[in-house]
Amino acid sequence: MNALPKQIAVLMGGPGSERAVSIATGTGAAKALRSLGVDVVEVDVKGPEFELPAGIELAFLCIHGTFGEDGQLQQILEDRGVAYTGEGVAESELAFDKIRSKDAFRREGVTTPYWQIVTLGQRPTIPIPFVIKAPRQGSTVGVHIIKSDREVDAAMADVSKYDREVLIEKFIPGRELTIGILGDQALPILEIIPKGGVYDFTNKYPFLNPGAGGGAEHVCPAKIPEEQTRAIQDLALRAHRALGLQVYSRVDVLLPEEGEPTVLEVNTIPGMTEASLLPEAAAAAGIGYAQLCARIIELSRARSKK
Repeated sequence: MNALPKQIAVLMGGPGSERAVSIATGTGAAKALRSLGVDVVEVDVKGPEFELPAGIELAFLCIHGTFGEDGQLQQILEDRGVAYTGEGVAESELAFDKIRSKDAFRREGVTTPYWQIVTLGQRPTIPIPFVIKAPRQGSTVGVHIIKSDREVDAAMADVSKYDREVLIEKFIPGRELTIGILGDQALPILEIIPKGGVYDFTNKYPFLNPGAGGGAEHVCPAKIPEEQTRAIQDLALRAHRALGLQVYSRVDVLLPEEGEPTVLEVNTIPGMTEASLLPEAAAAAGIGYAQLCARIIELSRARSKK
């Protein structure tokens, strides 16, 4: 492994809806990088005008969702000539846009649930049950599972706060899986078994809202036959590559009782908190948290050299 940069700024927070999770991720990453002997500065980013101390060799990006994961932050750093972790501007924009991602999956033959796009004022025509999604939000923000017609209007009104276009996706019941990708390596499959039935924001981040009774059981490696495991890991890698990604991601997959595994979305700056899925999957592959951070840096430098 190449020597790490001596001075790294960990960028966390951000102006979006996942600010608290991002701060938890950034705090963890900063601690890990310090354990590797790096001089780390933690930068709480509240908007585009953030300042970096002089002498920073690399920005380690820990801002999830809007602004951090959608190409905006990457463009600012490129304009300033600052190297950063993760994917480039165009790849980040593509992966964050659930509609454009779906188009890329279809082009590359990556299985994904049937979908349609509606604009505000239109009604979905997919049979119930279906999922209403804000196409450019992260971490289950603006996601509604519709099980009866009377739920549609309120869900559409909520999603309209985020976007004029709405992604409507066929609801597929099944096991919720996530697969971490590091470069060309698919990590062990992690299965999420939500306590409350749906893996929503409360179940993802129980430490942010202890009174809500959230949480989920994680099984890693998931109890899936070996041949099927390999097929799902291959599907996740193909989804990662369909979006032109080279560094790391976390691919969310549904495994129905009957039928093929199907890709929901790809996260290019997945959570790295103590409750997060990517570090847990990496640990199952024998990659410790600090080693994971170092590997992300190494892969990011290789991408920027290309």
